[in-house]
Amino acid sequence: MSTLADASPIDLDRLRATPVADAPFAHLIVPGFLRADVRDAVEADYPKIDKPGSIPLFSVTSGPAFQRMIDALRGPEMTAAMSEKFDLDLAGRPTMVTVRARCRAKDGQIHTDSKGKLVTVLLYMNGGWEAEGGRLRLLNGPDSLDDFAAEVPPDAGTLLAFKCTPDAWHGHKPYEGPRRAIQLNWVVDESYVRREQRRHGLSAFLKKLPFAS
Repeated sequence: MSTLADASPIDLDRLRATPVADAPFAHLIVPGFLRADVRDAVEADYPKIDKPGSIPLFSVTSGPAFQRMIDALRGPEMTAAMSEKFDLDLAGRPTMVTVRARCRAKDGQIHTDSKGKLVTVLLYMNGGWEAEGGRLRLLNGPDSLDDFAAEVPPDAGTLLAFKCTPDAWHGHKPYEGPRRAIQLNWVVDESYVRREQRRHGLSAFLKKLPFAS
């Protein structure tokens, strides 16, 4: 007989049932992707981070419930589902994961993800989000945060996934304070992973220094 500990913490059936939206670029939004019955345990095991910015997963410590979730996100069934959704062969492609815990007022500026990324997945880990800032907007172009086709509140368990294309502009209005997010990327090759790990590792080290903000 299976137990709660044996069950996947992510709802792949919900993901598979969610259609890909084409505008403003290929994406899907899945509220409730992280199962409600594991959210408290995952939140309790979330890495203890007191600095802003993206922190590479290898540089932090987390608990078992959080790690089970990461293992499921990087597992073959998730890879197959993303491959099908975005018409990409992601099997065998490297993945990398970063985590965030705090947001600065300067975060969320309009950008696209780097060319080495194939698919970006964001999984949010916050309670009911009431602030106007911090809601990721999928933009029609690079000119304005108010010109958006979709907006994603960073509520606990909500997943956003999108194909990393040159027109995948996104950003959010300023927010300062706690804002938990896990970012998973399938990337082109291992050299990209090593380069990004060095970059994020240096950034994380600098953030630990007393003068960092």
